[in-house]
Amino acid sequence: MPDGQAPTSIPVPRHLHSVRYEIRGPLAARALEMERQGAEVIKLNIGNPAAFGFRTPESMRLAIAEHLGEAEGYVHQKGILPAREAVVAETQSRGVRGVTVDDVVLGNGVSELILMCLEALLEPGDEVLVPSPDYPLWTAAVALTGARAVHYPCRSANGFCPDPQELERLITPRTKALVLINPNNPTGAVYPAAIVEALVRLVETRGLVLFSDEIYDRILYDCAQHTSVAALCHDTLCATFGGLSKVYRACGYRVGWVSFSGRKSHAKEYLQAVDLLASLRLCSNVPGQWAVQTALRGHQTIYDLTAPTGRLGRQRAAALEGIARSKYLDVVAPTGAIYGFVRANRELLPGFDDETFAMALLEEQKVLVVPGSGFNVDYKDHFRITLLPDEGTMREVFTRIEALLDTWSTAAVAK
Repeated sequence: MPDGQAPTSIPVPRHLHSVRYEIRGPLAARALEMERQGAEVIKLNIGNPAAFGFRTPESMRLAIAEHLGEAEGYVHQKGILPAREAVVAETQSRGVRGVTVDDVVLGNGVSELILMCLEALLEPGDEVLVPSPDYPLWTAAVALTGARAVHYPCRSANGFCPDPQELERLITPRTKALVLINPNNPTGAVYPAAIVEALVRLVETRGLVLFSDEIYDRILYDCAQHTSVAALCHDTLCATFGGLSKVYRACGYRVGWVSFSGRKSHAKEYLQAVDLLASLRLCSNVPGQWAVQTALRGHQTIYDLTAPTGRLGRQRAAALEGIARSKYLDVVAPTGAIYGFVRANRELLPGFDDETFAMALLEEQKVLVVPGSGFNVDYKDHFRITLLPDEGTMREVFTRIEALLDTWSTAAVAK
């Protein structure tokens, strides 16, 4: 570089322009800055059970400790055999046919597997049907391939469930796949079996790949029933994602898996591409893989937590009570996962903007939430909270939210 010449800035590549992740975005950065200055921030932005005192079951921790000596080297790119065998047994218990250990790939969390599975499938110009609202990694992962996420609406009036007929109208010759997130993040919706079956028949008829994100499959409330997509899907390729992070409160272990079921005869090259990408990263975290067999075959402690008397059940109830007491808020009660997608009443709060609200709530009330628009919706009156804080903290959160909204409402009336 010639003396005195300023370095040129490094441009952001175009495929990142549509990538966003508000869960760890500018608001989270500001919260960290405030904490460094001594503020105590109540963080409701990330579904991280360990941050709220939830523990991984002891049996899983012991399984890792017992196998540390076997976890020091690389393993097969798809994962250790006992873990893959456990995932196969889990699929069989749910009525899924035809899955073998060769159809299971372990990854560094479901996030890595989502990126791999889309990278192996898509080319620039392809389209993938993704729910709106969605977990934003799905939209980002599609964008990173140069393909386009086509968002199908899941409206609050329909319990945040998709309309299969409306979704069908979005299919074009470029559509390659359909993404389901059930139970849903951020809404907590659990799709009725009839809707799941209608979507399965649709993708089978159109020859699409079906990606089913079921990381919250056992986190259910109010007698909700989760329907396994793979148990219904026979005539097209189905990829089902699960992992240890949420149900087993083991986010830091970074252990996820994808199992391929349904019709696979036409997908040999695709599955080889997934295997190639798995090989390029050598293997996923080995110590954590030794917890999979114990997790899936052991006592499912999550049901103790999600029961009405369990910790998650009580915290969900506290959140719903706080919203019910509010003059300004409402919510479609989540029946799964660990989030609530809360709506602000714009008739009472003219001009409410989710991003402005979230920043004001952080700065003035020291509470961190995620603006709803960060989940790829075209409206600005929602925000997401996690249900992980204890009941007392949850009540305090809604006291602070109400105080802020009272101020906003008074100011609107004064105008």
